[in-house]
Order: sequence, then structure tokens, then C-alpha cells
Amino acid sequence: MKNIKAIIFDAYGTLFDVNSAAEKCKDKIGDKWEPFANYWRTTQLEYTWLRSLMKRHKDFWQITEDSLDKSMMAFNIDIQMKDELLNLYKVLSPFQEVPETLKSLKEKNFKLAILSNGTPSLLNELVKSNNLNNLFDDIFSIEKVGIYKPHSKVYDLPIEKYKIKKNEVAFLSANTWDVSGAGNYGYQSVWVNRNNNIFDNLDYKPNNKIMNLLELIDII
Repeated sequence: MKNIKAIIFDAYGTLFDVNSAAEKCKDKIGDKWEPFANYWRTTQLEYTWLRSLMKRHKDFWQITEDSLDKSMMAFNIDIQMKDELLNLYKVLSPFQEVPETLKSLKEKNFKLAILSNGTPSLLNELVKSNNLNNLFDDIFSIEKVGIYKPHSKVYDLPIEKYKIKKNEVAFLSANTWDVSGAGNYGYQSVWVNRNNNIFDNLDYKPNNKIMNLLELIDII
């Protein structure tokens, strides 16, 4: 990974634990909290892709709420918990190594940014609530182009802002479809494989796979 000028992070599932909202309610939800959280996330992603294909855009917060409604029905969870779960989603917990990794990379003078499906206000609140707001140069939201990842218009955003080449971007995601989307676009994608998952067959295989973000420091 030579000549990297910008390090771009996906937010949900990469920097922030998307299951942490449901986990904080596990005493109320019970043993089904984890399959419920996974179902909510899967439905959320499916809605982003389907709305992009149908050209029926809703912002990420609306999709998060729509997918939660379906998930709560599917798992028979009391509707009175909806507001609590949504409020917790606004302040998802970062993975443990995130602050240390970002501080180390910041000291090396890389451009650091987020490139996410989230709305600008949602991302700003998430970063601020976790005291990470001084570590990023930019927070790029798909709302600027009105279509979700992995559309190429999304990956264009940092290139247009920084006036750099595609292969001068290191892009990190825990989502294999996002790694493939960014890699096929031309980024040097790094797969954050925390759970020993299997990579998708989408015409791209990342050159670098790490178990947590701290390992990035050794390869960058």
C-alpha cells in the first residue's frame, strides 16, 4: 500500500458497532437480541440497495426506522421500545481500537475521512458523541449524490474533494460488498474481518485483510 494520501473509513460496522443499540437493550429483548440486531441490519442494507435500484430514495435515518419497524414485527418486540432503540442507534459505540487507531494515523498526517450511507447530521452526532470529531478531515455522506453505496458516484466524493487518484485512497470496511464496490472502483480496499467471515464473489479480492483497525498501522 504505497503512495496512500487519504484513508477513508466506512462508518457502520467498521468504526461503529451496529449491534450495540440492541445489545444495550438485551435485558428487555432477551436472548433474541443478537438475531434481532442482525435482522435489522440486513433489512436496512437491503432497503438501501432496493431503493437505489427503484430510484425511490429515502435518507438513511428513514430507512433505519422502516427496517426497525419490520424487524420488531418479525421478532415480536414491544413497539414501545422503538424510540429507545432509535435513540441508541444515534450513539452507537465504536469498536474498542478505533480511538487509538485514528489518533495514530492522524499523527502520520494522512487525510482521514468517513464515507458513509448515513445522513450528515446522523454521522456528525455519532462522531461527536464518541469524542472523535477532531480526528476526521471530512465526513462524506451519500446524501450529496442521492444514491447508496456501492454506486460509483459515492466513491467519487473523496476523489473530487482531494483531487487525488483512486489508488491513492486506502478504503476500510467490514462490509464485504462495500470492500468490493470500492475495490472495483479503484480504491485500495482493506477488509476488516473481525468475525472470520467468508468474502463475497463480486469480481474483487482485497490485497489486505485485517482483524481489527490497529493492524492497519502495520501495513499502511
